[in-house]
Amino acid sequence: MSRIPLIAGNWKMYKTGPEAVETAMELAGLCSDVRDVEVMIAPTYLSLPLVAASIKDTDVKLGAQNLYFEKQGAFTGEVSADMIKAAGAEYVIIGHSERRQYFGETDSLVFKKIKSAIEAGLKPVLCIGETGKQKDEEKTFTVLDKQVSDGLKGFGLDELDDLVLAYEPVWAIGTGKTADTGQVNEVHQYLRSLLEKLFSKDFSHRTRILYGGSVKPENAKDLMGIEDVDGALVGGASLDANKFINIIKYNK
Repeated sequence: MSRIPLIAGNWKMYKTGPEAVETAMELAGLCSDVRDVEVMIAPTYLSLPLVAASIKDTDVKLGAQNLYFEKQGAFTGEVSADMIKAAGAEYVIIGHSERRQYFGETDSLVFKKIKSAIEAGLKPVLCIGETGKQKDEEKTFTVLDKQVSDGLKGFGLDELDDLVLAYEPVWAIGTGKTADTGQVNEVHQYLRSLLEKLFSKDFSHRTRILYGGSVKPENAKDLMGIEDVDGALVGGASLDANKFINIIKYNK
């Protein structure tokens, strides 16, 4: 079954609105000849409507970096799925390791956010990954099993049509370290089999599993060449359109 690769850029807390628009427009121009690869960028909340307008009628998709699970209410500083959808986003990143690490997000909270995203018609990108300590203690698969099982518990197959899974080993994010191809292959094979066990073989085969963690132009081709890797969630290297396009065009 063919899965169209998704190369997604998580811009984190970088770029003002005008800076985000400038980079987005530059990237859209560079992507004009890109085929067979889906491209998504996730700027800050404040930049979403600005970037949405600037990339309208291009092939670049828009995503948010987070959301709150309630539809509305007295939740100062939070942003709902409906607000994100109205701002022009199609995707939303959920459960990123920085949200889990710095803001204490749990698997049960991640579940609520995924549910809210799906109800609003957003495509959830569920992030999972182990810390360096967990890796050293050989708990990688145990951690991933819990994050996936708890994050997706109770969902029907029809609700998860647009789910994207993103494996990001925490020890590789922003460190310059990248899991070697053997490690990535082993983990992605495990995740593929886990999705089959939890849901179905068909669901497992059609669900895209991205790799994230210090992805850059120099290693993109090797990582994307792994059978069960269906794209990348890119951090720092996605902030520069000229660097990012070299990851997007990894097969050229």
